[in-house]
Amino acid sequence: MKKGSRLYYIPLTLLALLVWWPLWFMLMGAVQPVDELNATIGPALGVGTGQAHWTLLPSWPTLQPLTELLLDTPSFFAMFWNSCLLAFPQVLGQLLIAAPAAWAFSRLRFRGKKPLFTLYIVLMLMPFQVTMAPSYLVFSRLGLMDTVWAVILPGIFSAFPVFIMSKSFDAIPRELLEAAKLDGASQWQIFRRIGLPLGRPGILAALVLGFLEAWNAIEQPMNFLKSQNHWPLSLFLPTITSENLAFAMGASLIALAPAAVIFRFGQKYLELGIQSSGLTQ
Repeated sequence: MKKGSRLYYIPLTLLALLVWWPLWFMLMGAVQPVDELNATIGPALGVGTGQAHWTLLPSWPTLQPLTELLLDTPSFFAMFWNSCLLAFPQVLGQLLIAAPAAWAFSRLRFRGKKPLFTLYIVLMLMPFQVTMAPSYLVFSRLGLMDTVWAVILPGIFSAFPVFIMSKSFDAIPRELLEAAKLDGASQWQIFRRIGLPLGRPGILAALVLGFLEAWNAIEQPMNFLKSQNHWPLSLFLPTITSENLAFAMGASLIALAPAAVIFRFGQKYLELGIQSSGLTQ
């Protein structure tokens, strides 16, 4: 390794530590005794007295906060299940809806293709605040308010996965598709046997991003789900008061775990999907 290249590792290492510090802070807080946690960071949050500080490792690790959360808090499990019930159907729906739509935009020729794709991009750029009122009126008229479908359906028909997947399908060599047509393959066979395998990086990248967005969504559940028995974890965590710091640390750690696992195993496909999207511009 050259001496000049080593100099790049110093700022990169500092940036990595800066990113990892909140995760370490959360992990150590989840296994720290309640009295020690109140004494260290409690004063910064109005709990306890003295000056706030932080120790790198707890003086006496304990699993009591996690035990209380996992064994004595059934509402936490209910909202964890609600998050799964909202996130995974959205991802599955995006795979079934967005992938064929992206293939059509990428490889099929039909009248109005470009204006329709431009409309998709415009819808993708619109923030939730713009579409909130129309969505509220539509769901109220259909009787879907305060049901999980008020959150799942907009996620399934999101325009962003279509955009990511279509760019990945654009990277498939056209000669390969022409050869499949000469062999007598139909459009569905080409999509299933060539498009899906070769477009897998873009598809999985869109699904990973879709899951992360659905798992961490706050505004959609807050506006469309009025009953607390339908709330996901993203709405449960802000209700934890600062008096129970250990409970809040443990709940945040467990809520982060599924998103971290999905991102860890989908990181490679996420990078490949972004690369393929950039190469087809």
